[in-house]
Amino acid sequence: MNTASPGRALICGSVAYDTIMVFGDRFANHILPDKIHMLNVSFLVPQMRREFGGCAGNIAYNLRLLGDTGYPMATVGSDFAPYREWLTRCQVPTDHLRVVDAELTAQAFITTDLDDNQITAFHPGAMQHSHENRVSDGRGITLGIVAPDGREGMVTHAAQFAAAGIPFIFDPGQGLPLFDGEDLKRFISQARWVTVNDYEWQLVQQRTGWGVRELTERVAALIVTRGAAGSSIYTGADELKIPAAPVERVVDPTGCGDAYRAGLLHGLMRGLDWPTTGRIASLLGAIKIECRGTQNHRFTPEEFTARLRRAYG
Repeated sequence: MNTASPGRALICGSVAYDTIMVFGDRFANHILPDKIHMLNVSFLVPQMRREFGGCAGNIAYNLRLLGDTGYPMATVGSDFAPYREWLTRCQVPTDHLRVVDAELTAQAFITTDLDDNQITAFHPGAMQHSHENRVSDGRGITLGIVAPDGREGMVTHAAQFAAAGIPFIFDPGQGLPLFDGEDLKRFISQARWVTVNDYEWQLVQQRTGWGVRELTERVAALIVTRGAAGSSIYTGADELKIPAAPVERVVDPTGCGDAYRAGLLHGLMRGLDWPTTGRIASLLGAIKIECRGTQNHRFTPEEFTARLRRAYG
């Protein structure tokens, strides 16, 4: 891996708590199709855990594992203290995490049944104030990413990166439903790189009417992740196919996309070529999928380099 001195990355996105509960039965056994219009059900969930999550937090955590420092920029609530303590222990900077005392930190409540069906409730809380943060508050920033966040925050931060001449990755993720075709065209025209998964890529094409050619006329690269099928990096007319890194066991896919994006940032910060960057990103996603939760996996730089060689030669 390249040991050149990296720049400073600003990671605009959500910071959230994930409360994950396991229902020891199947939802289908308790939801009557003919009564769906008057639903009133309760699920006993003996298993519950609380995880630190959110796109900005996850990306910054993974980037730190690779030996780089990313600065998450987000708005958090009055209950943020345990998360701040965790980030500090992990040596992730908290300089640009603004506390909104009147709100709670964004929270997802996820209930999973035995068939891996999920019922999720998401409370945005302080995330709705993300537009109050300013990209200009980050000193010496050379690279950025606009990841899923409050709608106004994503619009504001993309415009601020563009105005400051700071190249950034546009990563709409689960925020994609918030934007129409014209919104997406504006984001793409402001960004240097765009990354989406294969489903999101279909939506982007539908809403903008742009295919690979039209999009790569406007950005330096389009990165499309395809799960176990690997990923594709489009630069102009060229498609570079990145094979998925081998996975020892599939435990929890939540957060794999954020891990992959941390790998992209690492490659861009270190000036690596796309084949190397894509493989680092893919391996980081594979390591994440082997561990429950989005910020519980660990490795040393030496362990990562050795596994990268085993995976790709």
